[in-house]
Amino acid sequence: MVLSNITHFSPMFYLSGFPGLEAFEHWIFIPFFLMYLVAISGNCLILIIIKTSPRLHTPMYYLLSLLALTDLGLSVSTLPTMVGIFWFNYHGIYFGACQIQMFCIHSFSFMESAVLLVMSFDRFVAICHPLRYSSIITVHRVMRAGLCVILRGPVALIPIVLLLKNFPYCGPLVLSHSFCLHQEVIHLACVDTTFNNLYGLSLVVFTVMLDLVLIALSYGFILYTVACLASQEEQIRAFQTCTSHLCAVLVFFVPMMGLSLVHRFGKHAPPAVHLLMANIYLFVPPMLNPVIYSIKTKEIRRAIIRFLGFRKVNSESWG
Repeated sequence: MVLSNITHFSPMFYLSGFPGLEAFEHWIFIPFFLMYLVAISGNCLILIIIKTSPRLHTPMYYLLSLLALTDLGLSVSTLPTMVGIFWFNYHGIYFGACQIQMFCIHSFSFMESAVLLVMSFDRFVAICHPLRYSSIITVHRVMRAGLCVILRGPVALIPIVLLLKNFPYCGPLVLSHSFCLHQEVIHLACVDTTFNNLYGLSLVVFTVMLDLVLIALSYGFILYTVACLASQEEQIRAFQTCTSHLCAVLVFFVPMMGLSLVHRFGKHAPPAVHLLMANIYLFVPPMLNPVIYSIKTKEIRRAIIRFLGFRKVNSESWG
């Protein structure tokens, strides 16, 4: 039900699917279901592989497992409302549930950005200071960095998410996506939301945008070091160690910048464009990251083959 009066307590929001395509929502959910299947099973497989392979118990793969956990959390955050809309044709969401979902979505997004930053520093040290790598990148330092990554987003988000509960909401309480985002909910408030807007903008600038600048700086040093290597073979070998991470960076930040540009300059664009960019931003990175690391990282690929071969032998012996 869409509420049009001023609501002070526990409003219910209406989540949109794909306007005009309500008759095909069951069919639309099929590609989303496949993306969820690849994302959840792929990231779970990465976590199992790293846990069960002693050779992968190194700082680099601990960071990869943190990335897989983040992608898994991001996928699970949007799953309940997507299933409700496209499978059960239920578009309503209570304010408390909406708060929890937006907190999880934004937290895992900030966490993924931070994980990619730490991984870029790992690649920087591995290529620019290879002899000091084992003394700089230790398991204890990775654990401390992982703790900071986990806490940074949620702690920073708590104030603006909690403040939403104090605002009255008016007008049609319709959200244009299939999930709750802070930047949409705040526009439905009937009071001055300058603090939330400025705080949210500052949060994005000093977390995600700063992460992107530092990642670019790391790759600037990496490219300079690679260019100074003696032979082309050494250059290719050195840069190949970064290809997986570089692909993950592009997969995460390019859709994010596209979504920002659409929100900033595409106010008159069709709603389908906004929906498409938001869905690409939230669904594509968790789906592609395990595929990228499975294909591009030799150790992960070998571990998966060994794991699947071991499972096959066990199933045959039981049969």
